[in-house]
Amino acid sequence: MLLGVCPATVRNWIKTQYLTQDQNGGITRASLARFQTQVLAREKLTQRANKSLKDTHDHAGLAARLLAEINRPAALPDRLGMAYEGALSDSFRNREGIYYTPVNVARDLFSAPAGDIQNASFCDPCCGSGNFIARALELGFQPKNIHGYDIDPVAAEITKARIYKLSGYQSPHIKVTDFLKTWPACGRFDFIYTNPPWGKKIARQTRAETGSRLQAGGSIDTCSLFFLACLQCLKKNGGLGLLLPASFFNIAVFEETRIKALRLSIERLIDYGKVFKGLVTKAQAIVLKNRPSDTYSGISCEIAGSAYQRSQASFASNPKSILNLYCDDQSANTLQHLLSLPYDTLKDRAAWGLGIVTGNNKKFIRSTPAKGHIPVYRGADILPGNLKPASNFIPSDMGLYQQVAPVRFYEAKEKLIYRFISSRLVFFYDDQQRHVLNSANMLMPHKDFPVATKTLAAFLNSDFINWVFAKLFNTHKILRGDLESLPIHSRLLVNMSDFDEARYLEKLDIEKHKNGAYRIKEENNQFI
Repeated sequence: MLLGVCPATVRNWIKTQYLTQDQNGGITRASLARFQTQVLAREKLTQRANKSLKDTHDHAGLAARLLAEINRPAALPDRLGMAYEGALSDSFRNREGIYYTPVNVARDLFSAPAGDIQNASFCDPCCGSGNFIARALELGFQPKNIHGYDIDPVAAEITKARIYKLSGYQSPHIKVTDFLKTWPACGRFDFIYTNPPWGKKIARQTRAETGSRLQAGGSIDTCSLFFLACLQCLKKNGGLGLLLPASFFNIAVFEETRIKALRLSIERLIDYGKVFKGLVTKAQAIVLKNRPSDTYSGISCEIAGSAYQRSQASFASNPKSILNLYCDDQSANTLQHLLSLPYDTLKDRAAWGLGIVTGNNKKFIRSTPAKGHIPVYRGADILPGNLKPASNFIPSDMGLYQQVAPVRFYEAKEKLIYRFISSRLVFFYDDQQRHVLNSANMLMPHKDFPVATKTLAAFLNSDFINWVFAKLFNTHKILRGDLESLPIHSRLLVNMSDFDEARYLEKLDIEKHKNGAYRIKEENNQFI
């Protein structure tokens, strides 16, 4: 294709009137020439549509150079591993999910196991350049009992070289293979520690087939699939540790996998923060034993150098079985109390609408009113219970834009609009048929929802519900699934024309402390 972009991008450029179609559905020569000379050079749309082209690299050449370097007698394989990762382009790493575990994280996550490890077996099914395997050798595992798998032959060779450098053993157990395809033939191990590829691009059919074999249900992201495949290869009472994206611990798509994890004996949940350069996602870890859980046993929750104990039962009662490790035991008790009382949710009780995606804000948005234009609000314009004056205006023809919600959302007599990118719930009650851009979303409770829409806005803006939201989800995006899981004790709100937090807390036997935390009143605290 002359433009060097995918068909979907071309369709968006047609919709936003950059390109014009002829009678046969093709692109007119005149519009194409105008687009290439007047638009592409100025607005750089091709680069935005194809970011991956910016950082491509010659992987075959890189692999050849590294393999040659490994065979040199003076080679330092641990440094080669770091050099190899650093040479990979962002697009390649994102596509393959390659984020090698930092040495300090591998050492902390894989702590010294109890018991005799001289005869214990260890496996890293996504070994990369071998940091977990080097850690296993450091802990005293025999090199002949260490196994590793990776689809990258360069990484596998680096791992073999590291084993030889550390132990003098030429390992035949580091294999170039896809663990998700070969796990039934890999045997069973006493310990499995790994950092699976985050978000690796796998064909949908392949993911579905693999998920079916592993009984993954709806959790067929690569992290879930590796988690379940590792369990299949773990001996009874064996130890499993995985470094995972924070989304694994709270996003709905991983719920079925979390339920399976909660049936086992979880020992540690750890937040390592943002440890991967260029990746905003936090790295978190789960360590467990392959034996039935004791719901009242303590789980060590570790974050920012501090640790506290939580009972496994306190996680099982969370919406979507969320593993909210950043919530301490007292806060968890308050949440358990809150969730033990009858409550409603917005799930299947509201209509949800996304903000407008113009396809080109520079072209369509202006800062002053004009004929044929309407005011439109960004997420930043929404304040708790208030709205900034309009400072953006777009043409009123909704057919111009890449994405719009159904007209009924904009014309609704009342609705809620809220920020999408935010660590705090910020809602505004709209009864003036306003429009919003895609940094904001819309919510319309069904007519039979027991809480008035205006009261619901004040409720969602309240300090208490924001505390509940933070303790459950701890996210910077306000996701529909999270809002649908929030407990709304509607029987306490029915007669409130506006939300009164103090009155609401009184009825829930909860009080606010000076530090901003909420606790069950001690005389009613059955969890203490």
